[in-house]
Amino acid sequence: MSKTPEHPFSAEIDAPGPAPRTKTRVVAAAGILAVVLIGLNLRAGISSASALFHDLQQVLGYGAWTAALLPSIPTLCFAVAGAGTSWLVRRVGVEKAIAVALFALTAGLALRAVPSVGMLLLGTVVSMSGLAVCNVAMPSFIREHYSDKTATMTGVYTITMSLGATMSAAVSVPLALQLDSPSLGLAAWAVLSVVTLAAFVPIALAAHRRRSVEPAAPISPWSLLKTRTGLLITAFFTIQAIAAYSIISWLPTILIAAGLEPAEAGLLLGLAQVVTVVGNVALLALAGRPGGLRRAFMVASVSYLLGAVALLVLPVSAAVVTSLLLGLGFGVFALVLVVISRSGGTTAEATAMSTLAQSVGYLLGTLGPFGMGLAHTLSGGWSVPLMMLVGVAAVQVVLAWLLTATRGDKDAAADEAPSTAPDLVPALSEIPA
Repeated sequence: MSKTPEHPFSAEIDAPGPAPRTKTRVVAAAGILAVVLIGLNLRAGISSASALFHDLQQVLGYGAWTAALLPSIPTLCFAVAGAGTSWLVRRVGVEKAIAVALFALTAGLALRAVPSVGMLLLGTVVSMSGLAVCNVAMPSFIREHYSDKTATMTGVYTITMSLGATMSAAVSVPLALQLDSPSLGLAAWAVLSVVTLAAFVPIALAAHRRRSVEPAAPISPWSLLKTRTGLLITAFFTIQAIAAYSIISWLPTILIAAGLEPAEAGLLLGLAQVVTVVGNVALLALAGRPGGLRRAFMVASVSYLLGAVALLVLPVSAAVVTSLLLGLGFGVFALVLVVISRSGGTTAEATAMSTLAQSVGYLLGTLGPFGMGLAHTLSGGWSVPLMMLVGVAAVQVVLAWLLTATRGDKDAAADEAPSTAPDLVPALSEIPA
């Protein structure tokens, strides 16, 4: 019998004729669909809550402490649950780890339908823990199954992530009004996660049926802190998490305080996410050109800095300009994911780097939304928190310059030909701290 080459997702099949090839194409299409659906989910549960925080506080009656804590839960969960993802992937494989995460996401989102502060907090913790595992595992999933298309698939993943954030930010308030409950408006996004889980189950089953291979030696994520590249990637991921989640969590509230209606404020957060979709395409294309990696990082980082300054000094009538600048700045997330996906020489090293950067980055990133909320409570306004945000954005610009100075930009053009071009990031063990 002749053996047809299999797609990475498919079980090995020994059979003549076109059937294996047909099955391979179906499973490959299912894999791409799964990447799209997972991307749609990864920010919907966060942006939908951000748009509804004002209404949730009015209905549930929680105080300033809970109001400051809620936007911080996602990054805390990303840090704590994300730290265990490397272990989970080694035990069950990246596909089954993602399936478990999607189940947790669905359960947590459904819990938020109950109109109580306890269920809101519990559901947020459970759902965000599921997102944490997906966040860390997806760069490794792409590295393992699309090693010759890392930037392309990372682009698909991050673009659909932005689309999910856009859709949820823009639709959540009208949906909650239609359902006459902000809790139900928040929990309605469980429908999307159910569909995603159903689409991903065949992927996980196909991975389970694959012929077992010798497991790779475990790599401690924390040992990568001894490398210059590990330190820079982790530091940059941390600062962009602080910057991004501060805006995602508080932009609607800031705009409402300045005089906008809640629905309009949610739409402006959605506008920022729309710009991110277009910006991701442009930034990844720029990064793929010789010398373009640094330019792409700097364009995104400087744009975010200008957006933070605009939010501080411009009147609310110019909020559209602010949203456009911030949206382009969010595009730096796609760039750093490409760097992580290509880090090291193996999928295990990429998983370790992803675990380190995202667990440390999101743990410290919690200082962003929590710190802004606390500073607002203590100062009685948004001027002090926004000045802090401008400082964070300035640090991101400096780190973007340092990160892109550690390697040749020509490596960024290697997306479609990995066999003839070096990784974007050299083997981490070869770079001294």
